[in-house]
Amino acid sequence: MQQRSEETRSRILESAIKLFSNRGYNKASVDDICTEAGISKGAFYHHFESKQALFLALLDGWLQTIDNAIEASKEKTAPETFRQMTEAFPYIFETTNDGLPMFLEFWLQASRDKKVWEASVAPYRRYHKYFTSLIKKGQKEGSFVEVDPDLAARMIVATAMGLLLQSLLDPKGADWEKVAHGSTTMLVNSLLKDGGN
Repeated sequence: MQQRSEETRSRILESAIKLFSNRGYNKASVDDICTEAGISKGAFYHHFESKQALFLALLDGWLQTIDNAIEASKEKTAPETFRQMTEAFPYIFETTNDGLPMFLEFWLQASRDKKVWEASVAPYRRYHKYFTSLIKKGQKEGSFVEVDPDLAARMIVATAMGLLLQSLLDPKGADWEKVAHGSTTMLVNSLLKDGGN
């Protein structure tokens, strides 16, 4: 029973990604999602209270990968944490490149819907706060140079978002995993007291 319920939920999520990507959030109805997933409306509402709740669940699922990488790095030094986080790049780029329209749909809906905006901006603020504290930790450890942690964290988040957007708009323009790994290494090396030597 539990497995069947999980399979139904997965079908709903997959159908929603397809329809939101192809038609946009506003034009894809709950009826359309149910038809695409081959389920009843009752099954839909068993898993999600609304189309918006489904949309936000898709965003949460994507962000969970980043959160898992952060969680797995907690006991390491600040430079080691940055390096370990790069291991999540392949999955992040794979999932976003497959869903360019969906990713852009998150941003579009965030500009139109306060609840979606709040759900979308919260992770950026959380990651900014996390990177600020990580840079402070590196300074306290003696491994990072003295810089403004808030500003450095904003640069890290901006670089990540910029690379992600470039990879979405021009997926064949570069090996984006390699670019992201190199950019992260460059940023970390610029923070290290010994310059990465």
